[in-house]
Amino acid sequence: MADTPVLEVEAVSRVYRKGGFFSGQKFKAVDSVSFTLPATPQVYSIVGESGSGKTTLARMVLRLVDPSSGSIRLLGRPLTGKGPDRIDTLEFRRLVQPIFQNPFEAFSAYLPIEDYLRRTALNLKVAQSVEEADALSDKALRSVGLSLERIAGKYIRQFSGGELQRISVARALIPSPKLIVADEPVSMVDASLRMSIVNLFRTIVEEQGVSFIYITHDLSTAYYLSDQVAIMNQGSVVESGVPTDILDHPSQAYTRELMAAIPTVGERWPELDAINQRFPATEDRQQSV
Repeated sequence: MADTPVLEVEAVSRVYRKGGFFSGQKFKAVDSVSFTLPATPQVYSIVGESGSGKTTLARMVLRLVDPSSGSIRLLGRPLTGKGPDRIDTLEFRRLVQPIFQNPFEAFSAYLPIEDYLRRTALNLKVAQSVEEADALSDKALRSVGLSLERIAGKYIRQFSGGELQRISVARALIPSPKLIVADEPVSMVDASLRMSIVNLFRTIVEEQGVSFIYITHDLSTAYYLSDQVAIMNQGSVVESGVPTDILDHPSQAYTRELMAAIPTVGERWPELDAINQRFPATEDRQQSV
């Protein structure tokens, strides 16, 4: 159905044992987290420090680990269990794509970049021939400001971190996913390029209809990018809502600590001026900074 949510996370927890399998000590990396991404494409940011549980939550959405309890549904269908309506692995990999923190670890150092993109299209069976795979790769690359001709014959060592992260985004777009899970995607990119990547995500949401889960420790980029923000601490969501509400009326001391890292008057980022010009709708946010 057209109004079916893209993602429904319901009371999801992930428990690990401390000290090995036979240890009685348990640690809840994620504790009863719930949220929904509606059918309308949007960016849902999960913000927290290292150890807050945000990456474990992302790994459950990516089906890299199973929840200890709770459920996750994609387009109304379960990601876990063995029921007949469960999404199989190939379909899941087409619908949900990751973008990881370190772009230099996202590609093989022994393959030209275009070979990696070609294999993505062929392995996911969204292309039936090399020619079709190359056409899909070129289309995805052009949507991030590159082209197949520009990257042809080059290896990862011949690209900057910012270029490689754009190529990571292009690779994720090849199967036309419904959801991209981006885990700290700008933390290893030069500060001068971070807003260009953030801008790119927003453009993809608006022009290609892809939803994002944006995992970050940086409330400032989440604030400017997101439609909804969830603040995680010690495995739990301590508050969530529209970014302007979180910034103007934080209810938790932990959120106020994260806000302390956001530039204030006299410490403006030039990149933020650029993004405000790109997205005039965020003018009310600009006045709050």
